[in-house]
Amino acid sequence: MSFSKWVGYLVTEGTDFWFHEKAAVAEGFRVVAGVDEAGRGPLAGPVVAAAVVLPFCCDADGIDDSKKLTPAQRDELFDRIQGLALGIGVGIVGPEEIDRINILQATYLAMKQAIRDLNMTVDLFLVDGSPIRDFGHPNRCIVGGDGLSASIAAASIVAKVTRDRIMCEYDAEYPQYGFAQHKGYGTKEHMQSLAIHGVCAIHRRSFAPCSGDPTLFLEAPNDQG
Repeated sequence: MSFSKWVGYLVTEGTDFWFHEKAAVAEGFRVVAGVDEAGRGPLAGPVVAAAVVLPFCCDADGIDDSKKLTPAQRDELFDRIQGLALGIGVGIVGPEEIDRINILQATYLAMKQAIRDLNMTVDLFLVDGSPIRDFGHPNRCIVGGDGLSASIAAASIVAKVTRDRIMCEYDAEYPQYGFAQHKGYGTKEHMQSLAIHGVCAIHRRSFAPCSGDPTLFLEAPNDQG
């Protein structure tokens, strides 16, 4: 590929939110789904994946990487995607399984569950992230895909909102940890709760702050992506 074509590719990819879907359709793939996950980093709760099929080149105004949106925007777009999508699948893998097989494999498992839950024939899956070995489905992995593909962005919103709502339900069961606020991520408040109360049933015991001294992680970054 010449330098000029390479630059043109980057500009098109960065400015057209349907670039990857259009490229797939041009190659003969008729039904394209976006796949993304939420919850790889938290110390508690499940990892959730979603697979979403949007009508080709539909109005995706407002749909974006879930990390760039406020909770209110995500909730509004979640409802819009529910009404707009041709198909939505969700996969949920809990903390016990995460501890048993590790978070990376649990993420792949959640994605495969989401694809099965989609319950429709898909020709190509656009997956956020690095290439996945033995995924078992036709796929194209796109680093930063939740900011480059409408389908992946829609999946990121569905996964994030679904997981956040699960964590709010857990907050009612374990109110001493503040799960409704930090959603299980390693915030200072969460570490303080761990130091006082210890782990509960939904903590990931294979993650260092849950298996060791949480006070050592009190300065952990507040990353809720």
